[in-house]
Amino acid sequence: MKTTPLLQICCLILSLCVFIPAGAKETLDAARIVENADQIRFPAKGFQVDARVISITDGARSVHQYRILSQNKDNTIVMTTAPASERGQTMLVKGQDLWVFMPNVSQAVRLPLSQRLTGQVANGDLARANFSGDYDPKLLRTETIEGGEYHVLELTAVNRRVTYHRVMYWVGKGSHRPFKAEFYALSGNLLKTAHYRDYVTMAGVERPSKLYMQDPLKSGSHSLMEYSNMQLRDLPDRFFTHNYLRRLQ
Repeated sequence: MKTTPLLQICCLILSLCVFIPAGAKETLDAARIVENADQIRFPAKGFQVDARVISITDGARSVHQYRILSQNKDNTIVMTTAPASERGQTMLVKGQDLWVFMPNVSQAVRLPLSQRLTGQVANGDLARANFSGDYDPKLLRTETIEGGEYHVLELTAVNRRVTYHRVMYWVGKGSHRPFKAEFYALSGNLLKTAHYRDYVTMAGVERPSKLYMQDPLKSGSHSLMEYSNMQLRDLPDRFFTHNYLRRLQ
């Protein structure tokens, strides 16, 4: 029987569907879960949000406040608004590159995303939260915790410039809500454990308004990052440049 071009195309599509390796499907599912979780944490488009970080380290308490402007997940500005002694310090993140601008200092200082900012919070925790862009995900298993079902994913850094070498990530099955994360160094040591808590509606979506971070080595040392006043904003490209930030100093 003579086959038509349309029939040949249909057969080709069917053969591609049949012979997709199981591992490739798992990778696609893992990538989709992480991308969905990213969009729950923060909007994919431009937005502004205020963040307050309360840290307890060796019994000492500190409070820092920031205003964050983000554009398409890859461009971010973090402005320190409190304490008064640090007001005016600004971070600029473009992709995986980070610079710090300080009042009365003419040259911006380049820093790694992994460097600790305050308490248990690293630069990248505040300025770049793009798990889907910074890590290769692998879906390991499903776990039941306190009656809820969660996907357990292993995220491996795409390069050494990202904030953490490896992340173990618990995401709600079906909801894709972030629940818990463990962050590991290149040495394999656990740096901290984070819990996503208190979901509230921000910018039209229920998102975690609090991120609780614990130091595994120092009992009682922890940080609480709280988000508020989130709003969508159409942010122009000129905001995310060295020249524009120097004008703010």
